[in-house]
Amino acid sequence: MGAYTGHSTVATPMPGSGTVRFVPEVGASPVPGYQLIRLRGHGGFATVWEASSPTGEPVALKFMSSANAASTSRELRSLQAIKSLEHPNLLKLRHVWSTAGNIVLSMDLAEASLLDLLEVYLEATGKPPEPARLGLYLYQAAMALDFLNARKHRIDGRTVALQHGDVKPNNILLVGDTALLCDYGLATPMTTTLTSCPRQGTLEYCAPEVFQGQLSDKSDQFSLAVTYFIMRTFCFPFPAPPEERDKLKGYIRPEPDLSPLPPAERPILARALSPIPQMRYPTCLDLMTGLLNAAGLRATRDNAGGLHVGPIPTSATPSGKSSLRFTIPPPSSK
Repeated sequence: MGAYTGHSTVATPMPGSGTVRFVPEVGASPVPGYQLIRLRGHGGFATVWEASSPTGEPVALKFMSSANAASTSRELRSLQAIKSLEHPNLLKLRHVWSTAGNIVLSMDLAEASLLDLLEVYLEATGKPPEPARLGLYLYQAAMALDFLNARKHRIDGRTVALQHGDVKPNNILLVGDTALLCDYGLATPMTTTLTSCPRQGTLEYCAPEVFQGQLSDKSDQFSLAVTYFIMRTFCFPFPAPPEERDKLKGYIRPEPDLSPLPPAERPILARALSPIPQMRYPTCLDLMTGLLNAAGLRATRDNAGGLHVGPIPTSATPSGKSSLRFTIPPPSSK
């Protein structure tokens, strides 16, 4: 992996350094052979662009600010470790580059995210996605998380588990009926059930131990539970935590308000949202299986290995094709 300064009609000096920072824009070439087509999404510290690749195939390029050398080094190590992992519900990282002022990731181009799905449902129907549709996607996300969270990955000469560190609807992408977990910049290797965590994810989704500077082997499960609640109710189960990072260490969340959920789902989600990591479920799949069962649903596979979520049958019935396909057209280029 080498540095590449990139070519763009827009370039700005990095604060206090005099170094030119690459600024993404339509038509720019951040890496030889790649050209930016349009902006697909943006957050506080990153933007995602659709781009053409050297083969002509469209890809997604994610630009993450790398102004801080120490945090950039940590993120690059995490990303390179994730890049070597293979799972059908992990978005595959094709390449990782360090450019002037940015870390650039090349990834497969997805149709939408769970957040896009939520916004479409809110605008079109005012109702959340159907439990079976949502269950299919989050069951797959749970499989990806359990794969990451298992202590079986060989990284830097150690066998470690990985906590994703930023599970939320934005970071679960959709390609047809397949959900893909993405955005591994905060992924943290773990050899114990608790480790120091100097970096924070998205505060509204963070497990309470993260506020105390710790990451547990069940922190991702807590964030998945918050994601489920939001996708079912359009709201968070907790009030917003303090935005000032120096106030988080002494902050204690109140009990979650799970009243918008059906009664059968509340105790299951309450366990995953426990402030004590050891009280949560052994795995993310245990959580999702419980939630599906509470909604009268179960996950099954057909003879071809395809995953489906549907009603728990009273008797065995032949499995048919899934009807849970959902496609969101790409945003307008206007």
